[in-house]
Amino acid sequence: MSLTALMTAALLGQSAFSLGIETPGAEKVPDVAYEELATGRADAALRKLEASDAAKSQDPATLINLGTAYAGAGQADKAIASYRAAIASSDRYDLELADGTWMDSRVAARTALKRLLGTIAQASR
Repeated sequence: MSLTALMTAALLGQSAFSLGIETPGAEKVPDVAYEELATGRADAALRKLEASDAAKSQDPATLINLGTAYAGAGQADKAIASYRAAIASSDRYDLELADGTWMDSRVAARTALKRLLGTIAQASR
């Protein structure tokens, strides 16, 4: 199995890190390409996120989903950088996962990074 296909298969569950965002007040929630990622369209998600300058964002949900889109498109180095940027972001809040549970954005980014690195290590065996 190719590294891209393996990463895409392993990361499909990670796309759900941004289904919901618990934010105070009536702040505008950014479009983090959740629908595209949830339906397995990493390239469409990547186009949407890159067009919105997601790589320059400090928003953890945006950065996590950008990383997931990069991973799905076979761009592991950019995915790793995006996950690390989400971990380092000064912004931090809870994200609702696809299964309805909530997770701290830094924990979600660390989880995504760990899965990606594990997938890369497994594919290189």
